[in-house]
Amino acid sequence: MQRCGVDEVSAALQSEEVTLVLFLRDSSDPDAINLRKLAEEMGITVRESSRRDMWRMARLNDDQNPPPILALVGRDPDVSVNQILSSGGISWLLAGARYPVNIGFTIRTAEVSGARAVFVDGTLTHSEKKSAKRASMKAHRFMPVHWVDGNELVSMAKEARFRIISLEDSGDVGPWDVDLTGNVLLVVGGEHDGIPDSILEISDSIIRVPMSGFVPSYNLQAPMAVVAAEALRQSGL
Repeated sequence: MQRCGVDEVSAALQSEEVTLVLFLRDSSDPDAINLRKLAEEMGITVRESSRRDMWRMARLNDDQNPPPILALVGRDPDVSVNQILSSGGISWLLAGARYPVNIGFTIRTAEVSGARAVFVDGTLTHSEKKSAKRASMKAHRFMPVHWVDGNELVSMAKEARFRIISLEDSGDVGPWDVDLTGNVLLVVGGEHDGIPDSILEISDSIIRVPMSGFVPSYNLQAPMAVVAAEALRQSGL
């Protein structure tokens, strides 16, 4: 999903679908400046970022210098819900999550694992949404994040022939026993009430991540990370 540095970004602009370019603010690198101009001429969104942000985001970097330019390929953070469902792949639904930090961590987990999108069914204020985005390390810049009605989204996904796979303590199969490839909507529930029965009843599979401690449940992003990693393994990555 990321192309890092002048050589990779140059190649991507010639042969891949680049949807976003990050440019190191005040960079004087002539090759990076030329690539920025080329991206702008191609109608690609270009955003300037600080040294800290570029260093933190870069897939490849040394201890001192961030790359002067990065590119996002294969995913458009501004697409609609219908466009996401028509393109297929793996997306996540957070059904009833309440805490901004938890939501932010799950958005980051989804983005890092290559998900197409995250849908959030939860009532948050504008300030809380900003907190969630900060907690995600602003991963929403690189992946679509939509605030939706969970039941409506699941119905739309079903119509688009997605399999609905829920993560819930009541599940009777492990992540490694379920096919996580193809068009899948993965559902995780809120911190208090879990996944609504209306979604569980129409799920194609209900996964339970094994636990053996005294505390009766994982934090929200932990089982999500387990399933995301298993999905990557099944895809061959």
